[in-house]
Amino acid sequence: MRLTILLLLAATFFPLTGSAQVPVFEIDKSASKITFYVKASVELKGVFDQWDASLVFASTDVKTGKLNVKISAASVDTGSGMKDGKLKGGDFFDVKNNPYITFESTKFVPVNPNTVQVEGNFTIRGVTKPQTMTFTVERQAGGGTAQGKMAFNRKDFDMNKGIPFIKIADLVEVEAVLHARRTSGPPVVVE
Repeated sequence: MRLTILLLLAATFFPLTGSAQVPVFEIDKSASKITFYVKASVELKGVFDQWDASLVFASTDVKTGKLNVKISAASVDTGSGMKDGKLKGGDFFDVKNNPYITFESTKFVPVNPNTVQVEGNFTIRGVTKPQTMTFTVERQAGGGTAQGKMAFNRKDFDMNKGIPFIKIADLVEVEAVLHARRTSGPPVVVE
């Protein structure tokens, strides 16, 4: 009886070294970027300078992935102070009341060994809608780069106004280029 209790306690405090590890990734922000583009009569594209992202897996199966992205809406940079000011205002991002743009994944769907669709909840201006980002993955030793693309209708998120003297399309294209390093654990398996 004592031996059984001792073995149970040992197993609890000293897990078997052969148990499966999970892949652990770190996003390298210096090699990554989040950009957007809107077809307009005057070029309207930009980058977000301040954001965070996390990528975690519960196992080596890509379907167990979780991606969360949190962008500071006020960090928008189009190269034009006038455009940035308009985008930060109440007609668009409304940064005073809604400082963050977020994407929280709900499901990873492998399409082929180099493509994964990530379904999730996208929030901008305090409005949340389901969206899908399609990532093309380029593997490198110890990590890789995932280039994700998503498009959404700005009017679905209550961005119904325009910018004076600039004709703006409704469709907004977003691109996230995320460079991730595997800091521990085995590689992710995409089938």
